[in-house]
Amino acid sequence: MAIPAVTLKLRYPMITVLNMASKILVVDDDAFILDALEELLNYSGYEVITTLKGDEVFEQVELNSPDLILLDIMLSGKDGRDICKLLKSNEKTKDIPVIMVSAHPAAHDAIKDVGADDIVSKPFDIHNLLSKIELQLSA
Repeated sequence: MAIPAVTLKLRYPMITVLNMASKILVVDDDAFILDALEELLNYSGYEVITTLKGDEVFEQVELNSPDLILLDIMLSGKDGRDICKLLKSNEKTKDIPVIMVSAHPAAHDAIKDVGADDIVSKPFDIHNLLSKIELQLSA
């Protein structure tokens, strides 16, 4: 059995959220991580849209106009880096901050080439993740 990449400890106070109405699209093919991030972000005051499929990113962006995208690099059937490149090359979506998520340490170098705004490593440090989200939303 795999060890979960995210552990939520919601009894501790969270970082103050700058914009309580911000929408975050979370894209990950691991249902456990998706559920954990949705719970964490909802608890932190964000509106959360989720998808398990990289193929649905552009549809979800069109339907929901997210303020930020958390995008896993390794998705089933899709490469998050390719999705990020497409988002950043599209006039309508280029200004949406994209934070890539990866369990691979070497991925940190790859985000420079695809235009991602930041990267978060799995397993997550919750406060670091929330700080990076706040930083991108306030930019």
